[in-house]
Amino acid sequence: MSDSKFKIIAGLGNPGKNYAHTRHNVGFLTIEAIASKSHLFIDKSHFDSDYVKTKIKGVPLFLIKPLTYMNKSGFPIHRFASYYKVNMEDITVIHDDMDLDFGKIKIVKNRGHGGHNGVKSIFNAFGKKDCTRIRIGVGHPELQKTGSQKNITGHVLGSFSQNEAKLLDSVIDTACNASLHIIENGITSAMNLFNTN
Repeated sequence: MSDSKFKIIAGLGNPGKNYAHTRHNVGFLTIEAIASKSHLFIDKSHFDSDYVKTKIKGVPLFLIKPLTYMNKSGFPIHRFASYYKVNMEDITVIHDDMDLDFGKIKIVKNRGHGGHNGVKSIFNAFGKKDCTRIRIGVGHPELQKTGSQKNITGHVLGSFSQNEAKLLDSVIDTACNASLHIIENGITSAMNLFNTN
């Protein structure tokens, strides 16, 4: 049983208007949706993050958007967790994932980072991988002849396609519901409900 006083839900993304509606920012978009559903404003800043402290389903928690850019996301989350004595197993991280088809949601715990720089940064900052993660599929870029890193970077930092944009609200809503379900009912129940094939 955890002895953390608070839980943390952190969405990963990049700050700034240029990145606001890119595939890499589905974590930020989900945090904003959770706040909106709960009639909250993410209007405070501390530890290189925008955040709001609240209670959802009777559970005291922080909604956090780290502002250090994706590949350094772990440090602000770790500073929050250290300051408020939140155990890593009481942290849910929401992020994009190219290994899942667009719109697919998968909840995992104690799994590798899968090459995701934001997740890697979190594991490095904490020195372990005990957090719960909500992976939101953004699909893989179409293979180009070069198969270059630039192609991958362009994909995650690119805007949603027309078809993706139509589905986006529903995808974010599902990720939002998954986050709240974890808080209220725990990870096993959430996995059973949301990890559909």
